[in-house]
Amino acid sequence: MSFDLTGRKALVTGASRGIGRAVAEKYAAAGADVAVLARDESLLREVAQVVESYGRKAVVVTADVTDADAVHKQVASAIEQLGGLDILVNNAGGNSFSVPVATMRFSGWEKTFRLNLDSVVHVTQAASEALIASGSASVINMSSVAGVSAMPTMAHYGAAKAGLISLTKSLAIEWAATGARVNALVPGWIETDLTEFLRADSGVDAGAALIARVPMHRWGTANEIAEPALFLASSASSFMTGQVLVVDGGLTVMP
Repeated sequence: MSFDLTGRKALVTGASRGIGRAVAEKYAAAGADVAVLARDESLLREVAQVVESYGRKAVVVTADVTDADAVHKQVASAIEQLGGLDILVNNAGGNSFSVPVATMRFSGWEKTFRLNLDSVVHVTQAASEALIASGSASVINMSSVAGVSAMPTMAHYGAAKAGLISLTKSLAIEWAATGARVNALVPGWIETDLTEFLRADSGVDAGAALIARVPMHRWGTANEIAEPALFLASSASSFMTGQVLVVDGGLTVMP
């Protein structure tokens, strides 16, 4: 019963595919009404159909999370349609290139930070009033193992995700007295569309070297991140805030 989300209202960003979609569908299965936000409305409609198949309310809102004005407008719309907000999953993000710092174009650095860190600030600020009003809100920020370990050729992504962990801890303290909890979920290497470039880089399986260092010797699945996301959203984690939950098949404990 601790994982029951009946009566709760959630917003998941980056919900059109991969981890975000798995989280949205998991929350609906647990009883929550769910608003899904991403850029692709047609894919979001597919997710909404699954949410509604569980007898829950689905709200579809489209926005580029790097556009602050669009985010504030669409998050407000989602909250109005849901009738409040108890759970926020800042999942939108990603990385599409690997390059050493010395030869990286700074525009790539800036783009990565806008998508993985600035966007979280936009969404969180837009949702802050409703989350605090909830009295028992849960915010889950999706970081990455790149944010807790050295990640050569992906320092731009690692730095952004490390910043997200720092933001999580500071916000957890700022909001603790309101009853809102803020935690970071740290996936390892998960098999989704966003990691396809690692598995097929110019005809070479660049991901093979990554998985070779994972003690469980495999890619994780989106559902294996959705389950911990359900834990963090539910009352099962009611005394947990400012924490970093790593789900990586043992990667980060490797020497």
